Amino acid sequence: MADSHAKQHDYHLVDPSPWPALAAITAFTTAIGAIMWMHEVTYGMAIFVIGFAALLYTAFAWWRDVVKEGEHEGHHTPVVQLGLRYGMIMFIASEVMFFVAWFWAYFSAGLFPSEVGGGVWPPEGIATFNPWHIPLLNTLILLLSGTTVTWAHHALQHGDRKGLVQGLVLTVILGASFTCVQVYEYSHAAFGFIDGIYPSTFYMATGFHGMHVFIGTVFLLVCLLRAKRGHFTSTHHFGFESAAWYWHFVDVVWLFLFGAVYWWGAGPEWT
Repeated sequence: MADSHAKQHDYHLVDPSPWPALAAITAFTTAIGAIMWMHEVTYGMAIFVIGFAALLYTAFAWWRDVVKEGEHEGHHTPVVQLGLRYGMIMFIASEVMFFVAWFWAYFSAGLFPSEVGGGVWPPEGIATFNPWHIPLLNTLILLLSGTTVTWAHHALQHGDRKGLVQGLVLTVILGASFTCVQVYEYSHAAFGFIDGIYPSTFYMATGFHGMHVFIGTVFLLVCLLRAKRGHFTSTHHFGFESAAWYWHFVDVVWLFLFGAVYWWGAGPEWT
């Protein structure tokens, strides 16, 4: 009788889970709370904090179950891993579309400055950053982090767990360093978000990227903790591989941001 109920296929039929529904509810609560908070509605901040805390717990519990299914229960067969890869590719493609929107807005204003006033780009009165100072430093940090995460991946593929951990430690440190440098950069900006079209597009593009760097750093930190606990093998490590894909995506986007926003959009004092 037991054999008649054994799985005869490579697909993972997920058990009923509360996390998708809870993720939707908590995300909606977080968004409503954020809107209320920004409009200074009573208890808006409290609703946001509660919703966001619940969302973080839901994400942790959901991903914990996924790790358990793949690492300990053996549900992530080669067929399932292929589906996960397709899913990650589509997710990154959707992220690309976000950045296309920011670049579109930036170039629309930059190539046709008469439409937004002043007839020049950057607009008059905007003191841009020196592209060869802090932006170049952050570029070097991200490029180096791309090298260290590749080192970690290469080490894992060859069974070198020490190299895997060392590469991930360096990548996490570099990712955190990028975030700290960007915070320092923002704190010394000569313009605010509401000071016109240039600041708005600048902060939306670079800030959205900065959020991705932070998320990617957390992603890699989780991989580091898992690696220290003995997770991942040379043939079964999609959790780490997807984190590496995401990090390389972040690297490439930054190169476009550096070239378009910081270098091409630099003021006359830096050109």
